[in-house]
Amino acid sequence: MTRIIAGAARGRRLAVPSTGTRPTSDRVREALFSALESEWGAQGVQWPDVTVLDLFAGSGALGLEALSRGARRAHLVERSRPAARALSANVSAVGCPGAEVVIRDATQLAAQPAPEPAARLVFADPPYDWPANDLVRLLDDLRAAGWIAPDAVVVVERPARDPLSPFPPGWPEPRRRPYGDTVLWYGRVASDDEDAEEGD
Repeated sequence: MTRIIAGAARGRRLAVPSTGTRPTSDRVREALFSALESEWGAQGVQWPDVTVLDLFAGSGALGLEALSRGARRAHLVERSRPAARALSANVSAVGCPGAEVVIRDATQLAAQPAPEPAARLVFADPPYDWPANDLVRLLDDLRAAGWIAPDAVVVVERPARDPLSPFPPGWPEPRRRPYGDTVLWYGRVASDDEDAEEGD
């Protein structure tokens, strides 16, 4: 059973597509959001300051959890129409404003005009057989196209057996946190100042 953990929609159940998705466990989601809130609390960042981009959204558990906690907007990207139907039902069930379901392949998203403001928080939970290099290319393309804000936090879920970083070269050193067979990679987009230093 997948539920919203905290916030305005705490306890609401989420429908999970019968095939083609791998919901992030409650334990891992709780650890993820605890880490985010600890980091942002030290920086004075509040949830209403945050726009979310949830790639490979599936049931939408990550993006909807962020909305429940007060995020201003969440773009929930899912290419599978059956999964998108479950996702849309979950958006209605959770009842938090600011959710936008985008039925599109994540690899084609950079070709669309980027919304304003760009995402300050990005979740990427692709199938475990996705090569890390494909994720590197995807994140690089989305950042270049304006979907991901400078200095955004990017959280990627990967299988523990894959040691390769999913982040583009030049981004600050990511953190890797294992949870059994799952690993969460926490990365931060290089700020404009860091990019300028890199160019020098």
